[in-house]
Amino acid sequence: MPLPTAPAKRAALLSERDYNLPARSPQAASSRQQTETPVTVPVSVATVAETVSAAADRAPSSARKKTPARGRATEHQAQAAHVVTPSASTSAQASATAAPAKSRKPRPLGPSKLFVLDTNVLLHDPMCLFRFEEHDIFLPMIVLEELDGHKKGMTEVARNARQTSRTLDALAGHNGSDITAGLPLSATGHRMAGGKLFFQTQLLSYTLPTSLPQGKADNQILGVVETLRQQHTPREVVLVSKDINMRVKARALGLATDDYQNDKTLEDGDLLYAGALALSPDFWTTHGSTVESWQQGANTFYRITGPVVPQLLINQFVYFEAPGEPSLYARVTEIRGATAVLKTLKDYTHLKNSVWGITTRNREQNFAMNLLMDPEIDFVTLTGTAGTGKTLMALASGLTQVLDDRRYTEIIVTRATVSVGEDIGFLPGTEEEKMGPWMGALDDNLEVLGKTDTSAGEWGRAATSELIRSRIKIKSMNFMRGRTFLNKYVIIDEAQNLTPKQMKTLITRAGPGTKIICMGNLAQIDTPYLTEGSSGLTFAVDKFKGWPHGGHITLARGERSRLADFASEVL
Repeated sequence: MPLPTAPAKRAALLSERDYNLPARSPQAASSRQQTETPVTVPVSVATVAETVSAAADRAPSSARKKTPARGRATEHQAQAAHVVTPSASTSAQASATAAPAKSRKPRPLGPSKLFVLDTNVLLHDPMCLFRFEEHDIFLPMIVLEELDGHKKGMTEVARNARQTSRTLDALAGHNGSDITAGLPLSATGHRMAGGKLFFQTQLLSYTLPTSLPQGKADNQILGVVETLRQQHTPREVVLVSKDINMRVKARALGLATDDYQNDKTLEDGDLLYAGALALSPDFWTTHGSTVESWQQGANTFYRITGPVVPQLLINQFVYFEAPGEPSLYARVTEIRGATAVLKTLKDYTHLKNSVWGITTRNREQNFAMNLLMDPEIDFVTLTGTAGTGKTLMALASGLTQVLDDRRYTEIIVTRATVSVGEDIGFLPGTEEEKMGPWMGALDDNLEVLGKTDTSAGEWGRAATSELIRSRIKIKSMNFMRGRTFLNKYVIIDEAQNLTPKQMKTLITRAGPGTKIICMGNLAQIDTPYLTEGSSGLTFAVDKFKGWPHGGHITLARGERSRLADFASEVL
């Protein structure tokens, strides 16, 4: 049976007379497809059903079995007929009436760039080779030499150098790879990387100013970039480096350069999720007519709808403060479509709700204490300036839940051992004794918490202090790999000095019944090469926002002393 005529477009179906036409030669069919203008014939649903049933009744049994294959072939012919049709008006009509195709990722506009990577980028992020999407990557020979010089040791830099070397070996060893033509970066399964990796396979001649020493590695890379820029004109060649001085020298030589931005969670620290949202003064006017409320225990619940709902996240705090009107402090517990459920908070500013003798002094501290005392919250992040009470509240809530509520078995405290000044050398003693000098903030806060019980005498306070210290374990981050904490209350202090990889290592130690509190001040980062945007604390806050079992709050007001508050503001 001959193949029927191709339909005018994909939505059009075959008519009954198309099945009875004689067969045509391939040349005639192709010439007819190129010269004829397809005509769109509107077909109703009833006509479609009658045509399909009539054709199925007339066709023999063997033809019926092959009908799906013929249908697919006809559909492909229809697509081909659309492609070669020269009529502009018909093409416009077909595109206007055709069904919308599947949404695809828009292809980048313009030519791809050639990025030359500095060694520090590879040592900073071993997976950076796959972060440049459709663009190509070039590695000078001196970069490979520097990688080889950093591979020894147990430091983070050495591990990243070895990981980069393994990645390069996997790309070069892939079947059919040709180093001269470029190694496809998607060969190892990273489909988002659409470019190629090029190595320096020949000696490149370049001329640099005589004031730049020719033997220095940075200057050799600059010379390679200059040569590539001349060879690949008008294609853009960009140097990517974490070294600020090298980027300055590159710009002075007229070379395009940029920082490696992929490791930054946020471009601006001000955009960090704060954990709290102030409701507008006209909130009850705009939402009051649709608000539902009910009482459950000591808490009041509100179900709201309106324009504020899309801005909310699970476990985000909202507050309403206006002169002459009652205040509202609540937490978002549920979001379904265009509705959200708010739950009022426990007031820890009142003495009857004190935690280990500590009461909160401001709104944000009350928000933080509600997160710390909630057994359904497994992960809490607290950020704020010095003296906002982060460590004190975390310790007070931990002691209450370990010693009074018996919710956790013990408190584990750790922190990043990054000094403000120069290193004082090796510390003697056991693990806890070595960590002792780093835990001065812990001792200061335990001293404050030990003085809250004024009714017990000197002996009572001493016994309480011994009991407290028996339930607090100080651990070093260096020995956390492979551990699992069961029913522990884990405090990670000075978390702003952690990298995202270190943060992931610590958080994944949590076993069943464990709660982790991360605290830090993003304005006091002491780790080299870390910024507010690339800190592990910023990474954790951004990734955990909206999780039903995690919460974050940014503490705004300092409560340490008027001297500390003024120094934080003006210095």
